[in-house]
Amino acid sequence: MDGGFRRRFGGVVNLGNRIIESRSVDRKSCMAIHVRFFASLRERLDVGDQDITASAASTVAEVWQRIVGDTVPPANMLVAVNMEYTDMQAPVRDGDEVAFFPPVTGG
Repeated sequence: MDGGFRRRFGGVVNLGNRIIESRSVDRKSCMAIHVRFFASLRERLDVGDQDITASAASTVAEVWQRIVGDTVPPANMLVAVNMEYTDMQAPVRDGDEVAFFPPVTGG
């Protein structure tokens, strides 16, 4: 602890088929974000629900990249933050839930 106010941590995060080393983060600026993938998107990317931490203000796009790397999001993919549809540039905050849905078709 630094003067009793900050705590640093590090380690390895297991993201299903990926293992990512986390960096030391100042706990005061750390955010917890719950991420969900649905339907064919979940299956195609081979990822399930994830809880991630971010050390600074992030966007949905940064959350996507953090979990699936350089995989390009499908055209017309739907995104929601806290059950409200938004876009990839929307900010995320501590405690938010980010959900990714595959493109929907119908008629």
